[in-house]
Amino acid sequence: MQVKNVRTKSTLVLAGLIGAGALFAGAAWAQLDVAKSSVSIVAKQLGVPMDGKFKKFDATVNFNPGQLPQSSAKIDIDTASFDIGDAEYNKEIRGKDWFDATRYPQATFVSSSIKQGGVGKYDVAGKLTIKGKTQDVVVAATYKQDGASNVFEGVLPIKRNAFNVGEGDWKDTSVVADEVQIKFRIVTAVKK
Repeated sequence: MQVKNVRTKSTLVLAGLIGAGALFAGAAWAQLDVAKSSVSIVAKQLGVPMDGKFKKFDATVNFNPGQLPQSSAKIDIDTASFDIGDAEYNKEIRGKDWFDATRYPQATFVSSSIKQGGVGKYDVAGKLTIKGKTQDVVVAATYKQDGASNVFEGVLPIKRNAFNVGEGDWKDTSVVADEVQIKFRIVTAVKK
């Protein structure tokens, strides 16, 4: 039971991370600052929050708040880079029941539109693909310029079963919840 619980936790975390990273990694006007950026997920196993992060992702974000129709975001996440803090559990999450990283080495987000929300807030619509399954999603994000950096932050809620993350015995949501929160902080240098 303990191994199952950990496996489920890792899978949920991965699914969440993929969504978040996919939206904003590599943001506005310049190259992604990997050292200051992060994509993580929070999932619940037996009601207890658990988190993990993706160590590798690549993205291209063309963002100008004055030209939102021309703005776009694309991110690719290395599903095998997911880290929940335990090598055995990480291996399980890369396996067929969870991310099947050998068959599906990347999760991808491609934006279709970016629209103004409130002040400093944006709704980024697009397609999120995880484990060969594609869903339309809308990510709520904030944007601010911080000195010489552009900073994008937000949370994307997804359901892991929509992407077949956690198959077989893991499809049951009584141990690992279906809901996953993908959290991201994407930092880029301001283009000069």
